[in-house]
Amino acid sequence: MATIYKNPKLDHPAAAPSPDGQGYTTYQEPDTRVPPKPLPLFRAIAVDGVPVPEDEILREAQNHPADNPGKALRAAAEALVIRQLLLGEATRRGLAGEGERDEKGRATSADDVAIHALLEAELDVPRAGAEECRRYYENNRQRFMSEPLFEARHILIAAPESDDEKRVEAHRKAQGLCNALASDPSAFAALAALHSACPSGSQGGNLGQLSPGSTVPEFEKALEGMAAGEIAPGPVASRFGYHVIALDRVVPARELPFELVEDRIAAWLEAQSWSRASAQYIAILAGKADISGIEIGAADSPLVQ
Repeated sequence: MATIYKNPKLDHPAAAPSPDGQGYTTYQEPDTRVPPKPLPLFRAIAVDGVPVPEDEILREAQNHPADNPGKALRAAAEALVIRQLLLGEATRRGLAGEGERDEKGRATSADDVAIHALLEAELDVPRAGAEECRRYYENNRQRFMSEPLFEARHILIAAPESDDEKRVEAHRKAQGLCNALASDPSAFAALAALHSACPSGSQGGNLGQLSPGSTVPEFEKALEGMAAGEIAPGPVASRFGYHVIALDRVVPARELPFELVEDRIAAWLEAQSWSRASAQYIAILAGKADISGIEIGAADSPLVQ
């Protein structure tokens, strides 16, 4: 019988009969000897032809905390693009630097020195005057308050949160101390020395002056709800155990005088001006540069304010 048509694919080595003899298959087992190359996390990024390597972006991401890894990587990529914009401009202007160390002995790279020299030359930020500082102070008095201070003592009955049995026993013991102190407050120092698991027990439980943030939140909240001279009627729970608390004195927050904060205000205002000027300058550089792989805001104006 004459062969009218022969499918060339049937001669291909891969077109072997299937094991059950029901037809042909082109399936081949994957070669697992060489692992597949991982795909890049994002498109290649470059500034005027200078690449921003992915591994540098991954390292930089740890300096940009964010809600998710994608945002951290985006912030890291933007930071490195901006750095390359500034470094490229510094190089074009012949502002090459040399590595140095600051007064604390920390190393500064030659690139950082060159970028600093560029910004010093391009950004003219005037010093905030006394009148401007005074106006800011008058409009923001609530910002210039001293922190309240609490002079307190405590007795800690230690019990880890992971041990329910110890927590129950610690609460019972701490409540017994509160009850005893309600009838004899003068016994606080002796009871602290005898029962407290805190080193302050040897000083009668004295914690000195406490400012907001210097203690665990539960302890701080309890202090805020107490009056000076009061011993809490019940123990206060924290991750360390239960605290019997005595609040001896409260130094309330007070408004700070202008003379005390004038230099701080001037520094803030100058920092704000510098941030605005640097952002505009970077936007102008971005507008003139060839940036691929990522979009950076650019400014059309050739002027830096």
